[in-house]
Amino acid sequence: MPLVTEHAAVLPGGYCHVVLSPHLDDAALSCGGFIARATAAGEPVLVVNVCSGSPPPDAPFSAFAQLLHERWGLPPATVVAQRRAEDAAALRILGADALLWPALDAIYRRPDAYSDETSLFGSPVCDDPLAADVADLVAMLAQRYPAATFYLPLAVGMHVDHQLVFAAATAALLKCGASCWYYEDFPYARTAGAVAQRLAMIGQEHYAPHPIPLDEPVLSAKIAAIAAYASQLGVLFGSAAAMPAAVTAYAEQVASLPLRYAERQWVRL
Repeated sequence: MPLVTEHAAVLPGGYCHVVLSPHLDDAALSCGGFIARATAAGEPVLVVNVCSGSPPPDAPFSAFAQLLHERWGLPPATVVAQRRAEDAAALRILGADALLWPALDAIYRRPDAYSDETSLFGSPVCDDPLAADVADLVAMLAQRYPAATFYLPLAVGMHVDHQLVFAAATAALLKCGASCWYYEDFPYARTAGAVAQRLAMIGQEHYAPHPIPLDEPVLSAKIAAIAAYASQLGVLFGSAAAMPAAVTAYAEQVASLPLRYAERQWVRL
């Protein structure tokens, strides 16, 4: 049974791969196939869910947060607990352990700054505490797992939490010399030109693509894991029924012969 914990001290040693997931679904959505391949091969994977903290029970939710809760169909008082349960179910399918880091999602962390879709997918505010939190977290993990490869969001789609994890984790990992790869944020990467636009922003000449082959059993495991995020499927794909086709179509899009299905990661040159 995969380990799910809020306490880094209880994590075992020996992880080959550490995946930083800004939210409680990004790892499965974006690199679930890679995770399933790795764990099936006996390579331990740790998924670090960065923004998985619960807001104070007496804190009022912003109008924007309440709107998102309605879209997700989750009661405000238990929204994070239920999303954690969805993630645990998904990672059981993928065979990965999880660290639930207590940072708050942007809509709870800075409701004054991230109050609508435009600001949530705009530039992070300069005093956002997530940047320093991620830098400390990644430095700790890199020291504890010096042989591990770290996988970060490329921040396709420009969600502020993804941007902050990308920037802060990259700086911390470069400082300590850890191995660092980047995954395409799905489903944002489905939008035509979104990956190219993001690479142009960060300097495409510094990154090279690396396809991750997916066979049908691995792709099926990824789809099954994504299906566990029942509260998110309508927002992300229009409906739960539409999700498998969307995941499969993108796996076909980024594959090149002789591969039929793939995920695409990017390595910093």
